[in-house]
Amino acid sequence: MALMKWRPFGGGLLDIQEEMNRMFDEFFSRKPERWSWGKNGGEWAPVVDITEKEEGFVVTAELPGLTQDDVHVSMTDNILTIRGEKKQEKRVEEANYHRLERSYGSFQRSFSLPSQVEASKIKATFKNGVLTVDLPKSEKARPKEIAIKVD
Repeated sequence: MALMKWRPFGGGLLDIQEEMNRMFDEFFSRKPERWSWGKNGGEWAPVVDITEKEEGFVVTAELPGLTQDDVHVSMTDNILTIRGEKKQEKRVEEANYHRLERSYGSFQRSFSLPSQVEASKIKATFKNGVLTVDLPKSEKARPKEIAIKVD
């Protein structure tokens, strides 16, 4: 007769829970891949931070290895679109590659902003592979403070 570990709750559900915990731990312990397979091979999506201030929004995108000429920013109907392409460097055929993880290809990210933006006052800067887009809110979208008089 074989010895078996005693499991007071039947083991079935606990085994499933342990396996799910292991899968989530493995998934979230590594950097998530930013690939989606399009019709032209791999496409990557740069990571983006969007912050809101009283006077407007700031969108910051990490675009390592790109130049300002590789990136195009547009605003249509309160939707900000960032698009571009990261070209793959020439591979050396004599080299033995052990791992290739850098992402290449075209990308496009679009963001719908929750309030109106002054399109004529949008400013974008690109420095050290980081794109920063300042999107000032229109005057009607900014909060108004009204003073209260006490008699």
